[in-house]
Amino acid sequence: MASFSNLTIGIAVASFTVFQLLFHILSSWVSTRISPGFNNLSQKRKIEWNSRTVSTFHALVVGGFCLYILLYDDAVNADRLWGDPSIVKLNVAITTGYLISDLLLIIYYWKAIGDKFFVIHHLTALYAYYFVLSKGLLAYFGNFRLLAEFSTPFVNQRWFFEVLGYPKSSVVNIINGVLMTVVFFVVRIAVMPIYYSHVISSFGMEGFQRLGFAAQSTWIISSVILDIMNVMWMVKIAKGCYKVICLVRREESKTHRNGKSA
Repeated sequence: MASFSNLTIGIAVASFTVFQLLFHILSSWVSTRISPGFNNLSQKRKIEWNSRTVSTFHALVVGGFCLYILLYDDAVNADRLWGDPSIVKLNVAITTGYLISDLLLIIYYWKAIGDKFFVIHHLTALYAYYFVLSKGLLAYFGNFRLLAEFSTPFVNQRWFFEVLGYPKSSVVNIINGVLMTVVFFVVRIAVMPIYYSHVISSFGMEGFQRLGFAAQSTWIISSVILDIMNVMWMVKIAKGCYKVICLVRREESKTHRNGKSA
């Protein structure tokens, strides 16, 4: 029977509370002091700004924790299906609190930040993480999925630059755009062969059979759904990056021609 430890519940609740405070209070307070342009935004954009600020903070916390676990948690890395999930549970509990917090905010502020793909993403991830938190299953794979968070700060920063009026051809925008594309590809697309090779190699093993059909199907289906969305987002990001590069080339060519005519 599934059960959640008091520590897991406590961390998830604390995480939820912290992210709600960040959204409703701290994000606006900090933003008005470090970015004067924040006060000029419409209410709708302020809501999305705060949402993305919280998203970036969450990504930095769980992304760093995720990398540490992949590098140093020998128990989880040695047994990807049944390895000791103690440390992973802490990270997944933080993410669970964030996902519930963000999902409620998306629903409440639907006109400002509503997105059906994010709802699907959050619900899919929450259901998958249920097995990690309640039964301690698939800790390695649950943690591996959090590598994707390393791309989030760059995606959010692109939006911040846009609403603050930075030209697409500005140096900081171009640098962030290239980093966003590269990091997104590395942590969400390039890792797919590694992830699914580990998945396939577990088929037929005694540990895989012990998971049970519910955990097996949830693991595979949720992974496929999340990665389909990752591919869709990657295509969109790549097209945007290509357009910016073409824009820069046109402006450079125009400047070069004007220089010659002068």
